Amino acid sequence: MSERIGLIAGAGSFPLLFAREARARGCEVFTAGLTGMTSPEAEGLSKEISYFRLGQLSAPIEFFKKHGVTRVLMAGKIEHVSIFGGFLPDLRGARLLLTLKDRRPTSIFAAIAGELARDGIEVISSATFLESSLPKPGPLTEKKPHKDREASIEAGWRAARTIAGLDIGLTVVARGGAIVAVEGMEGTDECVKRAGEIFARLLPGEQPPKDMVVVKVARPGQDMRFDLPVVGVPTLAAMAAAGADTLVLEAGTTLILEMDKFLARAAELGIAVTAIDPASPR
Repeated sequence: MSERIGLIAGAGSFPLLFAREARARGCEVFTAGLTGMTSPEAEGLSKEISYFRLGQLSAPIEFFKKHGVTRVLMAGKIEHVSIFGGFLPDLRGARLLLTLKDRRPTSIFAAIAGELARDGIEVISSATFLESSLPKPGPLTEKKPHKDREASIEAGWRAARTIAGLDIGLTVVARGGAIVAVEGMEGTDECVKRAGEIFARLLPGEQPPKDMVVVKVARPGQDMRFDLPVVGVPTLAAMAAAGADTLVLEAGTTLILEMDKFLARAAELGIAVTAIDPASPR
Protein backbone atom coordinates (compact mmCIF):
# COMPACT_ATOMS: atom_id res chain seq x y z
CA MET A 1 0.00 0.00 0.00
CA SER A 2 1.30 3.45 -0.93
CA GLU A 3 2.29 5.76 1.89
CA ARG A 4 -0.22 8.51 2.47
CA ILE A 5 1.26 11.89 3.17
CA GLY A 6 -0.47 15.18 3.88
CA LEU A 7 0.40 18.57 2.44
CA ILE A 8 -0.65 21.94 3.82
CA ALA A 9 -0.09 24.04 0.71
CA GLY A 10 0.53 27.76 0.69
CA ALA A 11 1.27 29.86 -2.40
CA GLY A 12 4.01 29.37 -4.98
CA SER A 13 5.81 26.43 -6.53
CA PHE A 14 7.22 24.88 -3.34
CA PRO A 15 4.13 22.71 -2.61
CA LEU A 16 4.03 21.57 -6.24
CA LEU A 17 7.67 20.50 -6.20
CA PHE A 18 7.09 18.49 -3.04
CA ALA A 19 3.95 16.84 -4.45
CA ARG A 20 5.79 15.80 -7.61
CA GLU A 21 8.68 14.33 -5.64
CA ALA A 22 6.31 12.52 -3.27
CA ARG A 23 4.37 11.01 -6.18
CA ALA A 24 7.62 9.96 -7.86
CA ARG A 25 8.40 7.98 -4.72
CA GLY A 26 5.05 6.25 -4.80
CA CYS A 27 3.31 8.35 -2.15
CA GLU A 28 -0.29 9.44 -2.28
CA VAL A 29 -0.59 13.15 -1.52
CA PHE A 30 -3.61 14.49 0.35
CA THR A 31 -3.61 18.27 0.13
CA ALA A 32 -5.19 20.83 2.41
CA GLY A 33 -5.19 23.86 0.15
CA LEU A 34 -5.62 27.45 1.30
CA THR A 35 -8.38 29.33 -0.48
CA GLY A 36 -6.97 32.00 -2.78
CA MET A 37 -3.37 30.91 -2.18
CA THR A 38 -2.74 27.35 -3.32
CA SER A 39 -1.93 26.92 -7.02
CA PRO A 40 -4.65 25.13 -9.04
CA GLU A 41 -1.87 22.81 -10.28
CA ALA A 42 -1.95 21.13 -6.87
CA GLU A 43 -5.21 19.45 -7.84
CA GLY A 44 -3.57 17.35 -10.54
CA LEU A 45 -0.79 16.31 -8.17
CA SER A 46 -3.02 15.28 -5.27
CA LYS A 47 -4.89 12.05 -4.59
CA GLU A 48 -7.45 14.23 -2.83
CA ILE A 49 -7.54 17.96 -2.21
CA SER A 50 -9.83 20.11 -0.12
CA TYR A 51 -9.69 23.85 0.42
CA PHE A 52 -9.84 25.71 3.71
CA ARG A 53 -9.62 29.32 4.74
CA LEU A 54 -6.57 30.56 6.60
CA GLY A 55 -7.23 30.08 10.30
CA GLN A 56 -9.31 26.92 10.11
CA LEU A 57 -7.98 23.99 12.14
CA SER A 58 -10.79 21.54 12.82
CA ALA A 59 -11.79 20.92 9.19
CA PRO A 60 -8.29 20.27 7.78
CA ILE A 61 -7.46 18.00 10.72
CA GLU A 62 -10.64 16.02 10.06
CA PHE A 63 -9.72 15.89 6.35
CA PHE A 64 -6.38 14.26 7.14
CA LYS A 65 -7.89 11.87 9.69
CA LYS A 66 -10.61 10.84 7.25
CA HIS A 67 -7.97 9.74 4.76
CA GLY A 68 -5.73 8.02 7.29
CA VAL A 69 -2.94 10.58 7.02
CA THR A 70 -0.57 10.61 9.99
CA ARG A 71 2.34 12.61 8.52
CA VAL A 72 1.91 16.13 7.17
CA LEU A 73 4.25 18.65 5.58
CA MET A 74 3.86 22.43 5.39
CA ALA A 75 5.09 24.10 2.20
CA GLY A 76 4.50 27.32 0.33
CA LYS A 77 4.26 30.99 1.07
CA ILE A 78 1.80 32.49 3.51
CA GLU A 79 2.13 36.24 3.86
CA HIS A 80 3.10 36.96 7.46
CA VAL A 81 1.00 40.11 7.47
CA SER A 82 -2.14 38.00 6.87
CA ILE A 83 -2.25 37.24 10.60
CA PHE A 84 -3.46 40.83 11.03
CA GLY A 85 -6.11 40.71 8.30
CA GLY A 86 -7.95 38.14 6.22
CA PHE A 87 -7.43 35.62 9.00
CA LEU A 88 -10.73 33.98 9.93
CA PRO A 89 -10.14 31.27 12.52
CA ASP A 90 -12.67 28.63 13.46
CA LEU A 91 -13.35 27.93 17.14
CA ARG A 92 -10.28 25.71 17.51
CA GLY A 93 -8.12 28.24 15.69
CA ALA A 94 -9.42 31.07 17.87
CA ARG A 95 -8.63 29.10 21.01
CA LEU A 96 -5.12 28.47 19.73
CA LEU A 97 -4.57 32.18 19.08
CA LEU A 98 -5.55 32.97 22.65
CA THR A 99 -2.74 30.73 23.92
CA LEU A 100 -0.03 32.54 21.94
CA LYS A 101 2.32 35.00 23.60
CA ASP A 102 2.97 36.70 20.25
CA ARG A 103 2.09 36.41 16.57
CA ARG A 104 5.50 35.59 15.17
CA PRO A 105 5.38 32.98 12.39
CA THR A 106 7.45 30.50 14.39
CA SER A 107 5.09 30.77 17.36
CA ILE A 108 2.02 30.25 15.19
CA PHE A 109 3.41 27.31 13.19
CA ALA A 110 4.70 25.59 16.32
CA ALA A 111 1.27 25.92 17.91
CA ILE A 112 -0.40 24.49 14.80
CA ALA A 113 2.02 21.56 14.84
CA GLY A 114 1.07 21.00 18.46
CA GLU A 115 -2.63 20.91 17.59
CA LEU A 116 -2.01 18.40 14.81
CA ALA A 117 0.03 16.24 17.19
CA ARG A 118 -2.91 16.14 19.61
CA ASP A 119 -4.81 14.31 16.87
CA GLY A 120 -1.99 11.91 16.08
CA ILE A 121 -0.67 13.82 13.06
CA GLU A 122 3.07 14.50 12.88
CA VAL A 123 4.41 17.56 11.07
CA ILE A 124 7.57 16.51 9.22
CA SER A 125 10.48 18.46 7.73
CA SER A 126 9.52 20.80 4.89
CA ALA A 127 12.62 19.59 3.06
CA THR A 128 11.34 16.00 2.91
CA PHE A 129 12.16 14.53 -0.55
CA LEU A 130 13.89 17.82 -1.44
CA GLU A 131 17.13 17.40 0.50
CA SER A 132 19.17 17.75 -2.71
CA SER A 133 17.83 21.31 -2.98
CA LEU A 134 19.63 22.33 0.23
CA PRO A 135 23.01 23.65 -0.97
CA LYS A 136 26.33 22.46 0.39
CA PRO A 137 28.98 25.04 1.36
CA GLY A 138 30.87 26.67 -1.48
CA PRO A 139 30.25 28.40 -4.82
CA LEU A 140 27.16 27.19 -6.66
CA THR A 141 27.80 29.08 -9.89
CA GLU A 142 30.89 29.25 -12.07
CA LYS A 143 31.02 32.96 -11.33
CA LYS A 144 32.32 33.54 -7.82
CA PRO A 145 31.73 36.64 -5.68
CA HIS A 146 34.11 39.47 -6.59
CA LYS A 147 36.69 40.25 -3.90
CA ASP A 148 35.22 43.77 -3.68
CA ARG A 149 32.00 42.21 -2.35
CA GLU A 150 33.68 40.66 0.69
CA ALA A 151 32.94 43.59 3.03
CA SER A 152 29.28 43.48 2.04
CA ILE A 153 29.16 39.71 2.50
CA GLU A 154 30.66 40.03 5.98
CA ALA A 155 28.34 42.87 7.02
CA GLY A 156 25.30 41.25 5.45
CA TRP A 157 26.00 37.90 7.07
CA ARG A 158 26.36 39.41 10.55
CA ALA A 159 23.23 41.54 10.14
CA ALA A 160 21.16 38.70 8.70
CA ARG A 161 22.13 36.33 11.50
CA THR A 162 21.20 39.03 14.02
CA ILE A 163 17.75 39.77 12.62
CA ALA A 164 17.08 36.06 12.14
CA GLY A 165 17.86 35.49 15.80
CA LEU A 166 15.31 38.17 16.68
CA ASP A 167 12.77 36.59 14.27
CA ILE A 168 12.51 39.85 12.32
CA GLY A 169 13.45 38.51 8.90
CA LEU A 170 16.01 36.34 7.14
CA THR A 171 17.34 38.58 4.37
CA VAL A 172 19.66 41.58 4.24
CA VAL A 173 20.88 43.62 1.27
CA ALA A 174 24.29 45.28 1.55
CA ARG A 175 26.52 47.52 -0.56
CA GLY A 176 30.05 48.66 0.13
CA GLY A 177 29.94 47.03 3.56
CA ALA A 178 26.84 49.06 4.53
CA ILE A 179 23.36 47.66 5.11
CA VAL A 180 20.86 48.94 2.55
CA ALA A 181 17.70 47.01 3.41
CA VAL A 182 16.51 44.54 6.05
CA GLU A 183 13.62 42.14 5.52
CA GLY A 184 10.54 42.48 7.67
CA MET A 185 7.15 40.97 6.88
CA GLU A 186 7.34 41.71 3.16
CA GLY A 187 9.53 38.75 2.16
CA THR A 188 12.87 38.38 0.39
CA ASP A 189 11.93 39.52 -3.10
CA GLU A 190 10.19 42.67 -1.88
CA CYS A 191 13.14 43.46 0.39
CA VAL A 192 15.50 43.24 -2.59
CA LYS A 193 13.16 45.38 -4.67
CA ARG A 194 13.08 48.00 -1.91
CA ALA A 195 16.89 48.11 -1.84
CA GLY A 196 16.93 49.03 -5.52
CA GLU A 197 14.22 51.63 -5.02
CA ILE A 198 16.22 53.32 -2.26
CA PHE A 199 18.99 54.23 -4.69
CA ALA A 200 16.57 55.16 -7.47
CA ARG A 201 14.66 57.50 -5.15
CA LEU A 202 17.52 59.05 -3.18
CA LEU A 203 20.04 59.32 -6.02
CA PRO A 204 17.94 60.27 -9.05
CA GLY A 205 19.90 60.55 -12.25
CA GLU A 206 22.74 58.38 -10.95
CA GLN A 207 23.61 55.09 -12.57
CA PRO A 208 21.80 52.26 -10.76
CA PRO A 209 24.03 50.05 -8.62
CA LYS A 210 25.38 46.78 -9.93
CA ASP A 211 27.29 45.65 -6.87
CA MET A 212 24.75 44.94 -4.15
CA VAL A 213 24.91 41.71 -2.17
CA VAL A 214 21.88 39.76 -0.94
CA VAL A 215 22.37 37.51 2.10
CA LYS A 216 19.72 35.01 3.18
CA VAL A 217 20.06 32.85 6.28
CA ALA A 218 18.01 30.58 8.52
CA ARG A 219 17.02 31.22 12.10
CA PRO A 220 19.42 29.93 14.76
CA GLY A 221 18.28 26.38 15.48
CA GLN A 222 15.95 26.51 12.46
CA ASP A 223 12.97 24.19 12.86
CA MET A 224 12.96 22.37 9.53
CA ARG A 225 9.24 21.69 9.80
CA PHE A 226 8.10 25.15 8.82
CA ASP A 227 8.96 28.55 7.39
CA LEU A 228 12.23 27.44 5.80
CA PRO A 229 14.23 30.12 4.00
CA VAL A 230 13.48 29.66 0.30
CA VAL A 231 14.79 31.26 -2.89
CA GLY A 232 13.67 30.77 -6.48
CA VAL A 233 13.97 32.25 -9.94
CA PRO A 234 11.82 35.29 -8.99
CA THR A 235 14.48 36.17 -6.40
CA LEU A 236 17.07 36.37 -9.18
CA ALA A 237 14.78 38.59 -11.24
CA ALA A 238 14.36 40.94 -8.28
CA MET A 239 18.13 41.03 -7.77
CA ALA A 240 18.86 41.82 -11.41
CA ALA A 241 16.30 44.64 -11.40
CA ALA A 242 17.66 46.10 -8.16
CA GLY A 243 21.34 45.93 -9.09
CA ALA A 244 22.56 42.99 -7.00
CA ASP A 245 25.13 40.63 -8.48
CA THR A 246 25.87 38.36 -5.51
CA LEU A 247 23.63 36.01 -3.54
CA VAL A 248 24.88 34.41 -0.32
CA LEU A 249 22.86 31.60 1.24
CA GLU A 250 23.16 29.64 4.45
CA ALA A 251 24.24 26.13 3.51
CA GLY A 252 22.14 23.17 4.57
CA THR A 253 18.99 25.09 5.52
CA THR A 254 18.07 27.39 2.61
CA LEU A 255 15.96 25.65 0.00
CA ILE A 256 16.61 26.49 -3.65
CA LEU A 257 13.47 25.82 -5.69
CA GLU A 258 14.18 24.08 -9.02
CA MET A 259 17.91 24.30 -8.41
CA ASP A 260 19.11 23.46 -11.95
CA LYS A 261 16.81 26.07 -13.48
CA PHE A 262 17.74 28.53 -10.74
CA LEU A 263 21.50 28.22 -11.27
CA ALA A 264 21.15 28.36 -15.06
CA ARG A 265 19.20 31.60 -14.74
CA ALA A 266 21.76 33.01 -12.29
CA ALA A 267 24.47 32.35 -14.87
CA GLU A 268 22.44 34.12 -17.56
CA LEU A 269 22.01 37.16 -15.32
CA GLY A 270 25.65 37.22 -14.19
CA ILE A 271 24.75 36.60 -10.56
CA ALA A 272 27.24 34.79 -8.34
CA VAL A 273 25.60 32.36 -5.91
CA THR A 274 27.47 30.87 -2.99
CA ALA A 275 26.55 29.02 0.21
CA ILE A 276 28.24 29.51 3.57
CA ASP A 277 28.51 27.00 6.39
CA PRO A 278 26.94 28.71 9.42
CA ALA A 279 29.45 26.97 11.67
CA SER A 280 32.42 28.57 9.92
CA PRO A 281 33.75 31.79 11.47
CA ARG A 282 33.01 34.98 9.57
